[in-house]
Amino acid sequence: MAVAKAINESLRRALESDPKVLIMGEDVGKLGGVFRVTDGLQKDFGEDRVVDTPLAESGIVGTAIGLALRGYRPVVEIQFDGFVFPAYDQIVTQLAKMHARSLGKVKMPVVLRIPYGGGIGAVEHHSESPEALFAHVAGLKVVSPSNAADAYWMMQQAIQSDDPVIYFEPKRRYWDKGEVDKDAIPGPLHTARVVREGTDLTLAAYGPMVKLCQEVADAAAEEGRSLEVVDLRSISPLDFDTVQASVEKTRRLVVVHEAPVFLGSGAEIAARITERCFYHLEAPVLRVGGYHAPYPPARLEEEYLPDLDRVLDAVDRSLAY
Repeated sequence: MAVAKAINESLRRALESDPKVLIMGEDVGKLGGVFRVTDGLQKDFGEDRVVDTPLAESGIVGTAIGLALRGYRPVVEIQFDGFVFPAYDQIVTQLAKMHARSLGKVKMPVVLRIPYGGGIGAVEHHSESPEALFAHVAGLKVVSPSNAADAYWMMQQAIQSDDPVIYFEPKRRYWDKGEVDKDAIPGPLHTARVVREGTDLTLAAYGPMVKLCQEVADAAAEEGRSLEVVDLRSISPLDFDTVQASVEKTRRLVVVHEAPVFLGSGAEIAARITERCFYHLEAPVLRVGGYHAPYPPARLEEEYLPDLDRVLDAVDRSLAY
């Protein structure tokens, strides 16, 4: 099934299995969301379980916090990545802090679904990648699936978590299809996964860039180079052990994400892996990402986003050391 359908099926399963699960957001009910991810859920579960909210992100998240305090498990949709900032104060000063503020007595089982990233030709404020802003905040879990199976199971695990989870959905991958085993036993939510074995260099990515890295590995294989691809899956906490094991084997690392390179998630990965693998590395850790500039108009986004050539260039530079 497609990634969007996998999330829909996962939400449906959660609504069926737990009467305390609620879905809230702008246009999530009658419309089924602008990407139709929640299509049909309000029809089947009613307006009390799938709630169309006012256009007020701060109010939506504040309401979700109150519901969580009363024992509910709200799943909140922020319609687009760039719309999350009116709710940023609620998220970082309330949602993220409540567990610590109460000395562990209060749980915050809230999931914030945020479609993010570019590649769909959208207008301003519709193609941001703000994941590093949330990963920097203690008390928040930050994850991003790259395929349909992970989209399904990571949503299940996020809803079951007693801690707040920011669930970034790569909107350019909504229509990518893959196998989903609804009876599988999923691995831990915050564990990275090697999705392609290799020996010459490691590519680490999450969300929308995992597919690109696999395409880069295919292109490099035609030139006789063997690239390993690691799907990070979780941005906070981050599974450094899996990345370290890969780098100790390949001795080179390139980190790829859509977000700007400057102070992005790749910076933390580069620093940690340099500390952990200093005597294994044969080249500095390189990063490929967006530029330190506002996201451009749709006509220019292909120049802004990492592509096959930019990642291959980083691979060439790494292998040249």
